[in-house]
Amino acid sequence: MPEISSEYNPPLLFRNGHVSTVYYGLFRKITDFEQERERLELPDGDFMDLDWSYAGRRTQKVVILLHGLEGHGQRPYITGSAKHFNLAGYDCCAVNFRGCSGVPNRLYRSYHSGATEDLEAVINHILNTKDYRELYIKGFSLGGNMVLKYAGEGREVPKELKGIVAISAPVDLHSSLRALMSWENIPYAKRFRKHLVAKLKAKQPMYPDRLPDSEISQIKTLKDFDDIYTSQAHGFADALDYYARCSSRQFLDHIRVKTLLVNARNDTFLGPECYPYREAEANGLLYLEVPDYGGHVGFYDAQNIAYTEKRALKFFDEI
Repeated sequence: MPEISSEYNPPLLFRNGHVSTVYYGLFRKITDFEQERERLELPDGDFMDLDWSYAGRRTQKVVILLHGLEGHGQRPYITGSAKHFNLAGYDCCAVNFRGCSGVPNRLYRSYHSGATEDLEAVINHILNTKDYRELYIKGFSLGGNMVLKYAGEGREVPKELKGIVAISAPVDLHSSLRALMSWENIPYAKRFRKHLVAKLKAKQPMYPDRLPDSEISQIKTLKDFDDIYTSQAHGFADALDYYARCSSRQFLDHIRVKTLLVNARNDTFLGPECYPYREAEANGLLYLEVPDYGGHVGFYDAQNIAYTEKRALKFFDEI
């Protein structure tokens, strides 16, 4: 499906990508909203926490929500999405990836952009224990890359999976890393690094031999983190091997579920390779929308409802 035109046209202030990114990341508030937590035990002995919210009446439709790097189930882009879906008659399961629910996970490994086995575990759990006939997935940033990779890896996706939306997805991880390491993104990169290193230090007492101070002190950039921890903890040769094997762009041709990818043109976290025009042209089930504005997981809109929340609901309802 060729690139589709976007109707998103925010107020003047929010046409600045940084304003949009920072506002939705730090200042947006979601009120009158509650979640219930469920712990999902994983086959390898680890766990993930799932934060559930429900429609006002019984429904057989559920949306799985996947957060981004160092996010969690209470970030406003997650709770805002869940509330909007709940009001429209969808239950929501907000996934906290390993180590992201406020409690360190048990294993040395954690989460990463390509950990589709964890998404598959959530899907199987929901379909095996809940009574839903329609399942949808909405992923943000890292979570967007993950769900696109999941859908295109060649597995037999469940018949209940009807649609996917990915927002601000770094479909080429190395391209995104290069963008994040540019001068204009230094504050974001430092913030991500600070949180990631803090998690390693929290895990240190459990794995002192694998996480010595000498290793952690070498982490100066996000690539250092992926070289020293992400790649080694998850079976990759190094950061570049991780980026190459886990970037979802190489899997987009094989997606067989109706999918919408929304990447803003002014998203400073995304390099030029993160806009897969050729793949969208070649795959009739992949819809690519590139608004001029929105920043990274921003997309400010009226009534405290993000444009991408309205857009995802419309896309799923039309399916």
